[in-house]
Amino acid sequence: MSIAASSESPALEILPGGVGGPFDFRSLFGNDGPAELEIGVGKGRFLLGQAAARPEVNFLGIEWSLKYLRVAKERAQRQGLTNVRLFRADARHVLATLLPDRSVVRVHVYCPDPWPKKRHRKRRMFTPAAVNHIERVLVPGGYLDLSTDVRDYFDEIRELVPGASGLREAEDPLFPIESSGGRTSYEAKYLQAGRPIHRTTYVRPAEPPGRRQGISTMMSPDSIRTR
Repeated sequence: MSIAASSESPALEILPGGVGGPFDFRSLFGNDGPAELEIGVGKGRFLLGQAAARPEVNFLGIEWSLKYLRVAKERAQRQGLTNVRLFRADARHVLATLLPDRSVVRVHVYCPDPWPKKRHRKRRMFTPAAVNHIERVLVPGGYLDLSTDVRDYFDEIRELVPGASGLREAEDPLFPIESSGGRTSYEAKYLQAGRPIHRTTYVRPAEPPGRRQGISTMMSPDSIRTR
């Protein structure tokens, strides 16, 4: 992967047209630390909070709204965060073409657009293809943490994920399901309004020792804790 040159150091935003191939996280972040992906960062409440709490982890945030991406970028700059990269792109394209196999330890998807109208359902984030790619990009033992305030979408996801992949429901020790607070601005707003948040976590099962390839230097997700 090549990234277009920028006068900003570090370049927090991956500029349009600046990606010349699949992401090379070492080149992108300048280190070999583990990487986590958030799809739909909004104004950055969750991503930036985690980046500040866990500086040893690299965070890639995908956001389609240019307005929200700019807000998240400005906040990251004010906080002096160097372990964050932001990219305005269609998350489905990023998953399918820009993320290498076994490249991230966590994928976070919180309150994705439910596209409630039936004719728009095909635009939803969770499709068999997207779920298959999420499994592919997770390291064995890596987690998919997700939430939605829409019950029928939640039920659809829970039926879809195990049928389209080898991901299995699990508990992420870093992000327990039961939480009274919101992780993102949307979650906090919905909880304050009395709307329930439905959460679940999936794990990509660890592989037998004889099948582990190319991840000997990758930090286990279970070893990454908040400070």
